[in-house]
Amino acid sequence: MSADHHDHDHDHDHDDHAAIEEGGPPTEFELLERAIRELLIEKEVFSADDLRRQVDRTDSVSPADGAKVVARAWTDPAFKTQLLADPKTAIESLGYDVGPAPNLVVLENTSTLHHVVVCTLCSCYPRVLLGPPPDWYKSKEYRGRVVVDPRGVLHEFGTELSDQVEIKVVDSTADMRYLVLPPRPAGSENLSEQALAALVTRDCMVGVTFPDRPAQ
Repeated sequence: MSADHHDHDHDHDHDDHAAIEEGGPPTEFELLERAIRELLIEKEVFSADDLRRQVDRTDSVSPADGAKVVARAWTDPAFKTQLLADPKTAIESLGYDVGPAPNLVVLENTSTLHHVVVCTLCSCYPRVLLGPPPDWYKSKEYRGRVVVDPRGVLHEFGTELSDQVEIKVVDSTADMRYLVLPPRPAGSENLSEQALAALVTRDCMVGVTFPDRPAQ
């Protein structure tokens, strides 16, 4: 039986998505982001309209985008190989703009290794494919507990893994984001790529659940 462990390399400054308490005062990161944003607009590095358009584009992203990437990997072995080796190139081949930073790593869950994603200091998350992170991902409880008791946390999500499956908790940073490639569910061999994408949930791309099972 492999021991559960996690990768924890947090030598970084987090971005402006730091988790804050609902209705609480602005954090140091938020105040700094606001000051830098206003300065850049004043210096005409970009305009308020440029910023607004970028925010609108970011807000339009949903887990359905990530699901399409997963479904393509399930049906196209060459794409899957490229996705694991060079995620940026593979994802951009589907028409998505992942941008130059942060770096995106795709991790495959298998019958012997199960990855779970967390950001222990704030809420770094692959927004370019999944949209805004859910509240549970940003919560202090999840961020703290999944590192020390990943099996217990997965159990609360309804995910049961045998003791022979190694659980690896990976810690997102401002420079590195992770997307989980979940295993293709049994009984989905004859489904179209579109139907497969419908089985892929946000949570399974974070590693806390499995994809939905096809209807019998």
